[in-house]
Amino acid sequence: MTVSNRSTPKEQLMIAIAPEVAKIEEAMQRDLQTATSGCDPLLVAVLEYGVFNGGKRLRPLLVLLAARLASHAGDKIVDLAIAFEYLHAATLFHDDVIDRADIRRGKPSVNKAFGEIAAILGGDFLHSRSLFLIGSLGGPEALGIFCQATNAMVDGEFLQLRNAENYNLSEDDYFSAVKGKTALLIAATCEIGALAGGATREKQKVLAEYGLGLGTAFQIIDDLLDYQGDPALTGKAVGNDFQEGKMTLPLILALGGASPEDRKRLLFLLEKDEARESGFAEAYAVIDKNEGFALSRSRAESIIAAAVAGLEFFSEEGNMDTIAILRALAEYVLVRKK
Repeated sequence: MTVSNRSTPKEQLMIAIAPEVAKIEEAMQRDLQTATSGCDPLLVAVLEYGVFNGGKRLRPLLVLLAARLASHAGDKIVDLAIAFEYLHAATLFHDDVIDRADIRRGKPSVNKAFGEIAAILGGDFLHSRSLFLIGSLGGPEALGIFCQATNAMVDGEFLQLRNAENYNLSEDDYFSAVKGKTALLIAATCEIGALAGGATREKQKVLAEYGLGLGTAFQIIDDLLDYQGDPALTGKAVGNDFQEGKMTLPLILALGGASPEDRKRLLFLLEKDEARESGFAEAYAVIDKNEGFALSRSRAESIIAAAVAGLEFFSEEGNMDTIAILRALAEYVLVRKK
């Protein structure tokens, strides 16, 4: 990853991945034009609005980088990679309906702009298309990995639903939900990219572990941004998780180390709907006092360090530029603001 020394680390990363991101955008435009040929104009409008409404393209990018470590990243890999962006977009369509969210990335959500039914159906189309691409381009083994990850996403959501009012939620329960909801899909991008690139099974597993760590840390930082993010950058108000009574890692860690008085106060604020809405500033202060934010960031940093260490497995194979990008992506996860 060679760019000007005057660039910031983030700018260097953006420059390094720009060609791959451009390929991903072009592939999605081309594929959706083919896939929606003859479809209802409303569906086309929903997909155009929802899929091309910003986004980091992290998941398809990881497919391409993993394939590159396996010494292959042709056009077929790009077409395979976009399946992960379709699945991600589908889950966002559906999540915003479930959460009745009006804003996504600073713009009206798909359900707000087109209605809940159109959003659900658009998500269904993208889910179907993602399965088609994985099955037809990746083969049965890739489809199996993909379906295991999507099944885990649903199971993770059910685990979170079951734990929604469990205010004694353990770290283990939290990480189980995160693994299912977020991390296993990121792991699958790396594993399927390596598989499609011809990597050995050992290399596939190493990259899957990198993806698992990346996805886990990504979710922890999401949880921190919900408390500490800038709404102008994140596109959503702070405090949503607390006001919905969600037990994310900062709150879990703060409760675990709090004095009896602080614990009692946090639980009071959590258990009362009106208190959750009006008591966010107080809860924030108590969580901060009990190092919930600092400890959560430390957990994310440790997870990222372990994920990056695994990349040493590839260091003797002439892939240093790709490894540098994967390391920079891991570092970016820790410092991102949105």
